[in-house]
Amino acid sequence: MWTKPYGMKEGFLIGGGLIFAGLMLELSVGPVDWDAFRWPVNGIVLAGFLALIAIIFLLRKRVYGFQFIGTYKAAIPALVFAVVLTIMMGLTRQTVDGVWLNNMLSFWPFVLTYVYIAVILGQIILRRTLHFTNWRRNIPFLLNHLGLFLAMTTATLGNADMQRLKMITMKGEPEWRALTSQQQIVEMPIAIELKEFIMETYDDGSPRRFASDIQILTKSGKNIQTTVEVNKPVEVDGWKIYQYGYDTQMGAMSQTSILELVSDPWLPLVYTGIYMMLAGAVCMFILGGRKRV
Repeated sequence: MWTKPYGMKEGFLIGGGLIFAGLMLELSVGPVDWDAFRWPVNGIVLAGFLALIAIIFLLRKRVYGFQFIGTYKAAIPALVFAVVLTIMMGLTRQTVDGVWLNNMLSFWPFVLTYVYIAVILGQIILRRTLHFTNWRRNIPFLLNHLGLFLAMTTATLGNADMQRLKMITMKGEPEWRALTSQQQIVEMPIAIELKEFIMETYDDGSPRRFASDIQILTKSGKNIQTTVEVNKPVEVDGWKIYQYGYDTQMGAMSQTSILELVSDPWLPLVYTGIYMMLAGAVCMFILGGRKRV
């Protein structure tokens, strides 16, 4: 073991070592504090991470361990650990305030495993880019792998900048304050006034549809009259506004509407990565079909 060339055993030992290191971090410093990665910190971290991937790639011929990272013998064990941890996440109840397996997105072993996979992806992408020979194979390959890398990194680092707030609006009264999940008050860059609450009911009186006619005022001077309802949000200045609730005691006569405001500035990058993977799958289908013909 640990004799060149490294094999699957070494790959599993590296993955196991990351799990152990993650457990030690979890015990010593607690879970990952994603709030500490808010912009511009996450942008700096992303730039540093890309530089680290480039350095590892440039030194791969001098440091054998760096060369090994870009092989399938490192990738397969890492994927096995990632799959096991992801299954564990699916089998346990996930909560924002949970610890260990109950908050896997902040669980150090989970985070380190996926960081390791991102490093491996980066090595594979750079190697294939520099040895771009057969475009029929390389274009779908790069679209799939680069899309996965982009979606993974931006979804993770962008999580710190995502805001999900509740705003309680009263009829005829503009509101510019919202509440976090910890009931902290946040002053918003937009003000919303409830004009009319709308409810349609079934014959038994249960709600069939509820929505709110609202007026939105922004700092940039926009004055928007619109209707927001469940699963049909309105997007204004980077905020998606959803119908969330109302005064259930008043029902159709409610003078209050509860709105959910969501901001996720990194989401377009995540979608870009997903679309790249879809494009890669389409290219594989088309180019593979042409080759068989």
